[in-house]
Amino acid sequence: MKGTSEKLVQWLFNQDRTKIFEIKEFKEKRSLSQNAYAWKLITQIGDILRKSKEEVYLQMLKDYGQSEIVSILSSINPKGYFKYYEEVGIGIVNSKEFTHYKIFKGSSEFDSREMTIFIDGIIQECNQLGIPTLTPNEIQSLRLN
Repeated sequence: MKGTSEKLVQWLFNQDRTKIFEIKEFKEKRSLSQNAYAWKLITQIGDILRKSKEEVYLQMLKDYGQSEIVSILSSINPKGYFKYYEEVGIGIVNSKEFTHYKIFKGSSEFDSREMTIFIDGIIQECNQLGIPTLTPNEIQSLRLN
């Protein structure tokens, strides 16, 4: 249900009191147009740098994406748990060794704000490499689709 908090409270007030509800802030998802444009630019960057689009994508996630630091026992292989990550350190807690990883959120999980930041970073990279990009108005129209 989208709407103001007053509408939500009123709606909840009229619901079965034995039920449990989860409420979270609504965030616009990234558009498919934004995603297609990001991959087009990533491919062009890869062509110029002679790197695979997957290598460029990972670098763009590191530079302009969302990330968190997590710690897991060093004896556990993180490959089954995270798709995009890098080791950032090791620590000892209660005589157990933990490896610290920076994990990167994949762009398919970005909301529209996160995707906008991601694309803006990719465009900055394209500008440095002389790759033509859409105008700001054209980019804005991607965000609406």
